[in-house]
Formats: sequence, C-alpha cells, structure tokens
Amino acid sequence: MREAKGATHLSPDAARRVLLLLTVTRWLPVGLVVSLHVLWMLERGLTLTQALAASAATGAAVLLLELPTSGVADALGRRPLLVVAGVVNVGAALAFLVADSLVTFAVAAALLGVFRALDSGPLEAWFVDTVHQTHPGTDVDQDLSRMGTTMGLSMGSGAVASSVLVAWHPVQGHSALWLPILVFVGLNVVHLVAVMLLLHEPARLDQRGFAAARASVAQAPGVIRSGLRMLRENRVLRYLVLVELFWSTSMISFEALMPARMSELVGGEAQAAVVLGPIAAVAWLVFAVGARASGWLSRRIGVARTAIVGRVLTSLGAISMGLALGPVALVVTHLLTYSMHGFGGPVYNALLHREARADNRATVLSMASMVAFAAFTLSSPLLGLLSDHTSIQVAMVLAGVIGLGGAWCVLPALRAERERTTVDAAAVRTGPGHERQQDGRSDVTASGRSVPS
Repeated sequence: MREAKGATHLSPDAARRVLLLLTVTRWLPVGLVVSLHVLWMLERGLTLTQALAASAATGAAVLLLELPTSGVADALGRRPLLVVAGVVNVGAALAFLVADSLVTFAVAAALLGVFRALDSGPLEAWFVDTVHQTHPGTDVDQDLSRMGTTMGLSMGSGAVASSVLVAWHPVQGHSALWLPILVFVGLNVVHLVAVMLLLHEPARLDQRGFAAARASVAQAPGVIRSGLRMLRENRVLRYLVLVELFWSTSMISFEALMPARMSELVGGEAQAAVVLGPIAAVAWLVFAVGARASGWLSRRIGVARTAIVGRVLTSLGAISMGLALGPVALVVTHLLTYSMHGFGGPVYNALLHREARADNRATVLSMASMVAFAAFTLSSPLLGLLSDHTSIQVAMVLAGVIGLGGAWCVLPALRAERERTTVDAAAVRTGPGHERQQDGRSDVTASGRSVPS
C-alpha cells in the first residue's frame, strides 16, 4: 500500500500502542454503565419487555447502517468514520442520561446503534492494515488477544468505578444510578479527543478536495457489493458471519437478562446496581484472562479449534446461569461465562481477518456485526416476552441453547485451517522459495483462494 504524501506512518509497535490506548478510552466508559443499562430503564418506569424492546432499536439502526458505513470506511478511510462515531456516541450518551419513556429510550438506543455501525470495524481494520504494510498477511490473533485483554481490564475498571459511585451517591437530588451515567458522557468526550489526536493513517483524499471526497464515497457501494459477493462465493466466510446469529442471541442471557435476574434475587434495581458493580469488574477481569488464554491455546491447537471451544463453553455457561437458583450460583456461573466470552472473541475475529483483504476488511467485520445486531433486534424483544410470560430463567436457558449453533458454524473454517496447514507444511518441505510464500500468508487464505494483501 502506497502512503499519501505527508502521511504519518506508524510502525507495528506504535500502531499496537495506539490500538490498546484507544481500546481503553472506548471501553472504560462502557464499563461504567454496562450493568446499569437495563436497571436504569427499569428504574425510570419501563417493564423488562419494554426495556429490551427499546434496546432493540440499537440493533435495527446497526442493521440499516452497518454495511454502508463500513463501505465508506474502506473507501474514504478509517479515521473520519471513527471521529464521526465519537460525536454520535456523545449524543447517544446524553440522550440515555435524560430519557424517561419507551420512546426516548428507543431514540437513545437508535443513536447508540448509529455509533456502533460507524465504530464497528474501522479501528481494528486500521491496525491490521498498518501491520500488513510491513508484515504482509501476518495473522493478528495474538494482538487481538491483547486487545481483548485490554478491553476486559478497561470494562472491569469502569465497573468498579460505577459501583463506588452508586454506593457513594453524593447527589441526593438524583437517583444513585445517575452519576455513573453522567461520568459516562464525559468519558465518551475523552475518547473522541483521543481518536482525533492519536489515530493517523495515509490520507485517501488528495488536493482536489470535495471532488476527491465524493469520488471516494462513491466507491462505497462497490466495496459493499464486493463484500456480499464474498459471502456468496466464500463458504468459510459465510458460515463465520452466521456465527454471530447464535452468539448474539446467547449474549442476551448474560448481558441483558442477568441484571434483571439479580434484581429479582436481591430486591431492587439500586441494590442490584451496588452488587453488580464488583461482579462486573471481576467478570471483565476474567474476560481479559480468557482473551489472553485464547492466544495461548490457539498456538497449540489452532485458531479454529480454539474458536469452537469458546463457542461451546460460552453457551454452556449461559445455560448454567439460567439454571442457577440463588445469587451466589448466578455470580459464579456468570463469571465462568464471561471468561469464555472473552476467550472466544479474538480467535473468531482472527478467522474473519483470514478471509478479508485490505480493501474490504472493515466491510467483512461489519457484515459480521450486522448479523449480530439483527439477531439481537429479533431475539431481544422475544426473550423479554418469554421472560414476562414464564420466567427470566427460562429465557436465559433458551438463549444459551441457541448459542450452541455457533460452534457448528466454525466447522468450515476448521476444515480450511487443516488444508492450510497441509499446504504450508508441503511448502516448507519443497524448498526456500515456497517458505517465502508461506511467510506471506496473503497468497492463500483459509478458503483456499488467491487473495492479495
């Protein structure tokens, strides 16, 4: 990839530092509110079904915007999309702070969906492309494992701060849940500033200004068509994207339903918020440990096998949460589930990157994200209705059972990985020229196609 004149080139080590720092600023504020999200809506007068229905607006917005925004990211550049995403994120946080009805919470959730559509993929794609400038085709599972660990530690730190703020409750004129959400707004501003100052990439626009900008944006539909064509032609990628259909549904169990279940067990939203802060902190700590462990195991048994292990154990954890009869059992199973949730993410993304190219990498990531949010949009209200008409436990178990389908969807990637290992081993035996081809993994993807980096 040729850099534009005047562009700032970052070494892989420098790019890694930027990736991890922006991961901190991105996810630390989320840790403040992740366990309060449903509780805040319940405290403001919504039922569980209404809360999950309002949250589904996030998935609907992502479903509509994911591919168009990723196409723009691939055509125009990652940085502009991340800056716009940061602005929308601040607006979504403010809307969530002041919302007090089903409609206003749905508006806040829709804005959050716009942010996630813009934010999904560009940072990771920027990092991979930056590394590939000097190390073409290199697998990034180890760096994504570090990113997952950093994300978990950041979320855990935010959760600790949230619990302290709720217990402190210094502003008596507002709910105890209000202050963490206000701090959440401020930290999102910090993330926006960090993106503007730290993230550099080769400029994709020349001195022709707006004309060049329009030309770059006009490439987006072509990038999107290329991504959809990849799904049709690449069986491995198609099944990997379908993993999100099952994964996202199982996540509803331990992200949306777990706080409501804890509220049942301890007697109210405020009481649950105090308890859930330390629990969430430990959960994200074990998430970080799980993310790092996936890098260790993938070196020994392969990326695809590790991804299958992660999908199975995460789903079994979600099922066990639904079967827990008391708060202690719920906490223990929640922590086990979150460790496996962190375990599965880096290796899954590494499999996606094997099937992507520099000109459609953000699009590939966004297609997976789009399917995830589509599943969330459809499943969340249905699981809410099931909870109201049966019990939260029944809905949690069902979500976990559905999640098991994700392991089946990784099987084509496992077969492709075996073929790839065979090809690489044959190249090593053949001679030095073939070893060089093996080192540049862009020559053969996991699907067996020739894909230049």
